[in-house]
Amino acid sequence: QRRSLAPSQLAKRKAGGEDEEEEEGWQPAPPAAQKRRKAGSETESRECYRSPFRKPLAQLTNGPRCMDSSQHEAFIRSILSKPFRIPIPNYKGPTGLRALGIKRAGLRSPLHDPFEEGALVLYEPPPLSAHEQLKIDKDKVPVHVVVDPVLSRVLRPHQREGVKFLWECVTSRRIPGSHGCIMADEMGLGKTLQCITLMWTLLRQSPDCKPEIEKAMVVSPSSLVRNWYNEVEKWLGGRIQPLAIDGGSKEEIDHKLVGFMNQRGVRVPSPILIISYETFRLHAEALQKGSVGLVICDEGHRLKNSENQTYQALNSLNTPRRVLISGTPIQNDLLEYFSLVHFVNSGILGTAQEFKRHFELPILKGRDADASDAERQKGEERLKELISIVNRCLIRRTSDILSKYLPVKIEQVVCCRLTPLQAELYKNFLKQAKPVEELKEGKISVSSLSSITSLKKLCNHPALIYDKCVEEEEGFMGALDLFPAGYSTKSVEPQLSGKMLVLDYILAVTKSTSNDKVVLVSNYTQTLDLFEKLCRSRRYLYVRLDGTMSIKKRAKIVERFNSPSSPEFIFMLSSKAGGCGLNLIGANRLVMFDPDWNPANDEQAMARVWRDGQKKMCYIYRLLSTGTIEEKIFQRQTHKKALSSCVVDEEQDVERHFSLGELKELFTLNETTTSDTHDKIKCRRCVNGHQVRPPPEGSDCTSDLSQWKHCADKRGLQDSVLKAAWDAAVTFTFHHHSHEEQRGIP
Repeated sequence: QRRSLAPSQLAKRKAGGEDEEEEEGWQPAPPAAQKRRKAGSETESRECYRSPFRKPLAQLTNGPRCMDSSQHEAFIRSILSKPFRIPIPNYKGPTGLRALGIKRAGLRSPLHDPFEEGALVLYEPPPLSAHEQLKIDKDKVPVHVVVDPVLSRVLRPHQREGVKFLWECVTSRRIPGSHGCIMADEMGLGKTLQCITLMWTLLRQSPDCKPEIEKAMVVSPSSLVRNWYNEVEKWLGGRIQPLAIDGGSKEEIDHKLVGFMNQRGVRVPSPILIISYETFRLHAEALQKGSVGLVICDEGHRLKNSENQTYQALNSLNTPRRVLISGTPIQNDLLEYFSLVHFVNSGILGTAQEFKRHFELPILKGRDADASDAERQKGEERLKELISIVNRCLIRRTSDILSKYLPVKIEQVVCCRLTPLQAELYKNFLKQAKPVEELKEGKISVSSLSSITSLKKLCNHPALIYDKCVEEEEGFMGALDLFPAGYSTKSVEPQLSGKMLVLDYILAVTKSTSNDKVVLVSNYTQTLDLFEKLCRSRRYLYVRLDGTMSIKKRAKIVERFNSPSSPEFIFMLSSKAGGCGLNLIGANRLVMFDPDWNPANDEQAMARVWRDGQKKMCYIYRLLSTGTIEEKIFQRQTHKKALSSCVVDEEQDVERHFSLGELKELFTLNETTTSDTHDKIKCRRCVNGHQVRPPPEGSDCTSDLSQWKHCADKRGLQDSVLKAAWDAAVTFTFHHHSHEEQRGIP
């Protein structure tokens, strides 16, 4: 009989007590017997399963387990209460806010890698010794604050420095107890990108491994609201959804503002509010009910007067962190400068009265051309003290930095002689209005201010004062007889205005010899009307932006004009409505047709074309009527810019250009000079109007007035457009400077 030698079969036989000897001498059984034995063996194995290698299975019942409802609820809760365990052994992946149910063991880590190549680290925690690492609470260890690589990759070196400065100021690391700063970089240096980087960093991280702020607010001029929204979308690419309010009814705006202020928590749907100064002032009550982590005031020089409603509304906002953006923090006087510093960091300069007594009066006396040596020394000491205080919360870089990235910019001051008609009208006005006596007596009446405006308009074109001549207002009695016979204001006549004649030539030569576009800037909409008439008569395609245009439409026409395929040749711009913040890189020539008393307005307007993205050499033409009130205004600008250079740019060698007495000589006409301003600066480089030698090293030509770098005749003209205008028999003098020359580069 044959038996199986399988281990299970041997174990069964041994358990049954069968003799091993008998097992060794077995003989195969007949097939029939084998079948019977096999069948019996299967029956036996089913009945008694005794394998030591397998445990018998427990019998399962299909019936439900009987328990009451409380026991069932407790059983389910015990199942659900088991903590989640990561199935991957030794898992050390990212544990950001989006990772659900994951808590990393060990020390906290920064949001971005601080050791990555090109990383911009804003904060580095102090090193810990081995003993301190054992004792410190792991949930309180500070971490690195690292700018998002998406932004740090596009930041230029000066912008990386600016972001670090801003972050240190708003986190009170530069001035303990103060959380504000002034970003005073000149136009075109990327202040918007630096502030967007600051906002995104504060909204996402801090040394405590959590967001520094929940919400941020950007307050800007109405024309820049859409621009800020586009810039956030451009640099953050949908990572955040800002709320831009640029229109709507009062109820709609209030509803949006209340919804914004009621947002709480780590993940705020719209953490950035972009709003205009006007809308903020009208709806300040809704915004003052809550708190905002950070407020950024673009074109912050609007807050130069601490008495206006906008300043007071913003100052009452519940926010400790305040950033003020202004390329021109000093525009008129030091008290306005105090208002800006006081807004961001209240108290560091004392009260307004203390500031005026301790800083403003000594500095201004020392800057006057008639100051004594003692007054100058005291003014310089107070100036150094003021700079040392303010520099802790103010960062200022000049546009010279842009010369590494942008083409050369050439600024040219063109002094245009008055036409015979303008000269006669000007002299007739001075004889009749007689505002000089009022100024000598210290009186500034409404008629005096009106006279200034009338003279400025006369310098632009006689058509602007034609209606006053018809009505024979003060200063224009009998002036109508001076106009040509049959004169009409329906058509523009460039030959009646010296500046308009030069402009006509500049546009014609530019149009016929190049594919450049031109921006025309004026302070008066009436002058823009004259530009339109000139463009229609010459068949130039143009667009116009002034205060009557809606905010949404402004963004569209700017985008269209900047397109290389757009056919528009001229962009007319009102300096009051759109002189700040607009990017008009589609043009590379800009004509500043008339000066403003505030040099900041002119500087802002002239910076529209020389900005990031510009590919062509830029030409800035500043037109002035020779010997008139426009040159006096320009001289006053120079005086203010010299003050700004001392306080903001820390230029200690800026000359005392004009005495305050000279600046009162507004109502005079000098017909014998080619440039009254050039005569007053006593230029030592020119003989009979010709430059005879290069500027010596360390000369006064490094000052703000150095834009009068070349006093040239036809031989000195380097701009082909102006040379063609000269060839066309236009009488003017020409001075220019480029940023390449200002740095000493030939």
